[in-house]
Amino acid sequence: MLGVLISVLVAAGCADDSNSKTRSDAGQDAHSLQDVTSEEDSISDEDAAERDAAGQDAADGESQVPDTSGAVIDGCQIFPADNPWNQDISSLPLHPRGAQILAEMNPTKTLHPDWGDWSTNHYGIPWVSGTGAPAAPITWTASWGPSESDPKPCAGGDFCYPIPPDAPIEGGPDADSNADRHVLFLDTAGAPNNCTLYELYMAQNYADGHWTAGNGAIFDLGSNALRPAGWTSADAAGLPILPGLVRVEEVLAGEIKHAMRFTVRRSAKAYIPPATHAAGRDGTDLPPMGLRVRLRADYPVESATPHAQVILRAMQTYGLILADNGSDWFITGDSDDRWEPLMDDVIGGLRQVRGSDFEVVDTGEAVPQ
Repeated sequence: MLGVLISVLVAAGCADDSNSKTRSDAGQDAHSLQDVTSEEDSISDEDAAERDAAGQDAADGESQVPDTSGAVIDGCQIFPADNPWNQDISSLPLHPRGAQILAEMNPTKTLHPDWGDWSTNHYGIPWVSGTGAPAAPITWTASWGPSESDPKPCAGGDFCYPIPPDAPIEGGPDADSNADRHVLFLDTAGAPNNCTLYELYMAQNYADGHWTAGNGAIFDLGSNALRPAGWTSADAAGLPILPGLVRVEEVLAGEIKHAMRFTVRRSAKAYIPPATHAAGRDGTDLPPMGLRVRLRADYPVESATPHAQVILRAMQTYGLILADNGSDWFITGDSDDRWEPLMDDVIGGLRQVRGSDFEVVDTGEAVPQ
């Protein structure tokens, strides 16, 4: 069974400076990091020992570099090498009921690349990285917001995330207030191996010195621990969003080194770890959240357009992880102007691939919810 991911990082204290960069700033180089001092509470003795050891290694002059066996974003290793998002699943066994599950997933539908430019259309999900803004209390609007959002106390409240006030919102500032409106912020202060990811769902435009959102999640990218069972996140499955995005910089570099996020219209009332939350209905063969599929090894990737080949090879190696209910076989990517000249090539290749070209991988038992 695949390893598991994601711990809740509970921290007090606020970052002093902000040094952030949105990925809609197409073509810019990664920024340099700033030092941020913070206090951490409620971490395990084992986690504390690991971090103390890492700090001692740095003090002794040992090189601190990210483990490049998985994705690296702006100097941050995105989860450990053995994390499910980073694992090669090309040789894992097939799910015993894979054919029946796939039949419930509209297998005749072709893949849809759900991403594109930021400046004009706001396609895809934008994200921003940096060392954090001064943390301010967040107001939750969803009924589950206070109970399933990760706390990070400061003087102003129990949920104080250092998300920059100008962090881009999915769909742009004029998006429907009831839309998903995700906000993703990668805090690079712990680079290379202990960065922190903050994500919001249904975030409203920053106003009066704080964010308002449906709920939020914090992911310690140096850990493989799961969120609490039954908890959602900014995604229905309780998973992080940023690690599963198809990012333009990866496609331009010629390699994607992680699994990708996708959606289907109907899912089961169950989840497979690393997912921690279901958002579906009763049905034996409906796909549970966290389901892993891979593009068949015999699919002729070389017949696809060049940029599509990069994505399809990753689908054979790392596969797709079901993360939310939505349109069938929508693959999620980032919102970046650099996509604009690539999209005809990408669409031309991916639209030749159908759900029936995938197979369901066995990564463990589904947990009913």
